[in-house]
Amino acid sequence: MHQGSSQQITALLSEWGEGDTTALEQLMPLVYDELRKMARHHLRRQPAGHTFQTTDLIHEAYLKLANREGAGWQNSAHFFAVASTAMRHILVDYARSKQSQKRGGWQERVTLNDDFAAAGEQAKEILALDDALQQLAKLDERKSRIVEMKYFAGITNDQIAEVLQVSPETVKRDWRFARTWLLRELGVQKP
Repeated sequence: MHQGSSQQITALLSEWGEGDTTALEQLMPLVYDELRKMARHHLRRQPAGHTFQTTDLIHEAYLKLANREGAGWQNSAHFFAVASTAMRHILVDYARSKQSQKRGGWQERVTLNDDFAAAGEQAKEILALDDALQQLAKLDERKSRIVEMKYFAGITNDQIAEVLQVSPETVKRDWRFARTWLLRELGVQKP
C-alpha cells in the first residue's frame, strides 16, 4: 500500500470514528484488497476441509469492525492489525465450535516456523495455541500482539512497529522471545 492510500485510509478512519457512515462506505473499497490478503493468509493455516471462504472471513471481520463504536483508529496499520485480530478470533471461535461438536478428523498443523509452513493438526491444538497466546498476553501484551500480527496476519515488522509505536528492532527481539516462549509452552522442539 503506498503512502497516499495510507493517508486517505487514515483520514477516512478518523471520519468514521467521528460517526460519518459515508466514510465507511468510501473506506471499504480502499481496504478490501488488503483484507483479502490477510484473510487468505489466515485461511492457509486452517485445516483441509475448513468451510470458511476468504469472502466469508472478510465479511465476518467487517461485521466485528463495523460494530466498534468510537474505535479511535490511529492509522491504517492500526486498522489492519485490529482486522487481523478479529479474523483470528473468528477462526478460533470456529475451531472451538468444531471441537465441541466432537466430529474429529479436522486436521491442520500450526507451526511457528519463520516460513509459516502448515502441515496437519487437530482443532484442539489450535485452541492450545490460542490459550498459550492468552497466557503470553498476561505476561506481556505487546509480545502477544506481535505474534498475532506477524504470524496470523503476515504483517511486516515495520508495520507492526508503526502500530505499536516501537522500533522494528524491538519487534524482531520481541518476536524471537515470544516464538521461543510459545514453543516451550506448547511442548514443541524448536525447529
